[in-house]
Amino acid sequence: MHYSDTRAVRIIALIEAAKGFIVLLAATGILAFIHADWNDLAARLVRLSHLNPASKYPHIFLDAVSHLQQPRLLWMAGGAAAYSMLRFVEAYGLFRERAWAEWLALIASGLFIPAELNEVIRRPSTLSFAVLVVNLAIVAVMAHALWQRRRPRPAS
Repeated sequence: MHYSDTRAVRIIALIEAAKGFIVLLAATGILAFIHADWNDLAARLVRLSHLNPASKYPHIFLDAVSHLQQPRLLWMAGGAAAYSMLRFVEAYGLFRERAWAEWLALIASGLFIPAELNEVIRRPSTLSFAVLVVNLAIVAVMAHALWQRRRPRPAS
């Protein structure tokens, strides 16, 4: 792989590791509050936000929190931890220039593009557009890296 290709793949490895770290923090946050009184926390959050608990959106939020159950939270934390580990393994493989990691990044990022495109069309925002552009760039870089692997190397 050419130096600029290697650099682009390593930047993507750092992005994937950052995603894994953020999701791992979320999983840790869920576990930190596993025994908390979620209803009380939600009610305090609504009060601190100076929202009327009887109005539509705070009521939806309070209702959703009241249906959280400890097993569901454990599954959410476990799923987040598994996703995080997948991102770390992918980042490691990309940093070490492994073809399997390039395929994983290509497929994983490509799977999200239809949903992200739908989000940009239905509710355009700077964030949704940026996420779409980043994933398109990841797919393009990974496709290029995999294409370069298939090309015969010139004899030196």
